[in-house]
Amino acid sequence: MALDPLTAAFEAGKYAIERIWPDPEKQAIEIRHLEKLRQDGELVRMKIRANLLIKQMDTNKQEASHKSVFVAGYRPFIGWVCGFGLLYVSTLEPILRFIALLCGYTGKFPVIDTSLTMQILMGMLGIAGMRSYDKKNKTQTDKIIPSESN
Repeated sequence: MALDPLTAAFEAGKYAIERIWPDPEKQAIEIRHLEKLRQDGELVRMKIRANLLIKQMDTNKQEASHKSVFVAGYRPFIGWVCGFGLLYVSTLEPILRFIALLCGYTGKFPVIDTSLTMQILMGMLGIAGMRSYDKKNKTQTDKIIPSESN
């Protein structure tokens, strides 16, 4: 910033002219620079996401292959919770309701929302069905099949 009024006026005029009639070459350079920065940023974000997914897959493999119930036990736990929810809703609750009505109970019965539990259970059953299909057709990928070249 200039201290004398004449230079300050010229700088302000130059700035106003550049704002009203910008230099096309400078604009093109700025646009290319901004586009490059945007692309680099997107590339960095994509690399970060890919690395996170790879690390999560590695963690999932290690947990699934571990024999300890404390490490690999959450998958069976979820299966048991969903299975018990299905057992209760489809079998226990109707029988208990019938017995309660025979005994003269006239109050309301609790309604359990099983939409989330059923989604998880059906997904797990679908994956188990695909795994059974792979085992039946001998296309399972968890066993190393020796190649004929060895």
